[in-house]
Amino acid sequence: MTDIEKVRLLIADTDSVQYTDPQIQAFLDMASGSVLTAAGFALEAWAASITGGITSEKIGDYSYTKKEAEGKLKLAAEYKKQDAESPYLTWAEMNLSGATAEED
Repeated sequence: MTDIEKVRLLIADTDSVQYTDPQIQAFLDMASGSVLTAAGFALEAWAASITGGITSEKIGDYSYTKKEAEGKLKLAAEYKKQDAESPYLTWAEMNLSGATAEED
């Protein structure tokens, strides 16, 4: 599975409806290749595009509330939090491949 496909899966855009592959690649580029952060960016952008619509409606005794944008923003925050909490240890790994116990 490619990173673009992973982002699509995380944001529930598996039918290629909301974003094109180049647009998802742009989110990945902005996120320095992090799939979780790219998914967060995509969800934030998606939420921004739908916030102008009707969020609630009342007709007589019937009322309807649409919380799609709020849900996307919460999920975006969760993905970014997960990415920030993921340990990144490569900078601290020691390279002992050329050293021996007898070298000073």
